[in-house]
Amino acid sequence: MPKTNTTTVAVSDDEAMLGVFERLALAAGREVMRVFHEGCAVDRKSDSSPVTEADRESEKIILAGLRAAFTEIPCVAEEEASAGVMPGDLGDAFFLIDPLDGTKEFVNRRTDFTVNIALIRHGVPEVGVVFAPCTGRFFSGRPGRAEAIEVDGDYKIVGRRPISARPAADPPAVVASRSHNTPETDAFIRDLGAAEIVSVGSSLKFCLVAAAEADIYPRFGRTMEWDTAAGDAVLRAAGGVTRTLDGKPLAYGKRRQADDADFANPHFIASGKGAGAA
Repeated sequence: MPKTNTTTVAVSDDEAMLGVFERLALAAGREVMRVFHEGCAVDRKSDSSPVTEADRESEKIILAGLRAAFTEIPCVAEEEASAGVMPGDLGDAFFLIDPLDGTKEFVNRRTDFTVNIALIRHGVPEVGVVFAPCTGRFFSGRPGRAEAIEVDGDYKIVGRRPISARPAADPPAVVASRSHNTPETDAFIRDLGAAEIVSVGSSLKFCLVAAAEADIYPRFGRTMEWDTAAGDAVLRAAGGVTRTLDGKPLAYGKRRQADDADFANPHFIASGKGAGAA
């Protein structure tokens, strides 16, 4: 497993925490691309969703780095959760990790899969990174600042620029799920009279709204918190918002839900400034 340089960081230091996230996402992304190029078997989890060596190795790298740097913060990671490994009390802050969001894209040799790391604080995604190693697109966010990051072929950061969600266009540009579209989503988009529809996989949808490349991301299909947390953190840092269909901000750390599994999300609409929130 590739080594990453992490040192213990104060929980309150969001900028330093984001630096750890960025280094771990780059290291995990490098490993994901190694598996992508070499090829691997595709296994099936209990819910029939695909899982690969890339998911598992990426998660190992991220969890090792987070647990070394932030010894007191619990981690909720997709593959550990699938195996029944879950922290007890989440406390006021915890990490959500999706080591390979868009495994279907990865398996089908498409490019939209991402590595995702987020900090949840009091139910709100406040610090997060989304890295798409196949295309090099990399986004980060912390309270008050969101950035698009430029990465070279050696997985080193060579530049960064601030991003900000834009006021909604009329009609708005909508970003939708490539692999999980639903009739409800199609109906919502028709009602908006959308000017443009961008179909893309994985958590990049949040980031396109955050970077003012789209206005609204409606999701009327099933997601889990680790699918959305990092992209949602970037969007909120860029001035956008993610709301459930009753108009409330999407909350994290949902356990013991009466009608759904732990960490399952309701339907939601992610939007830029003034766009399409319920």
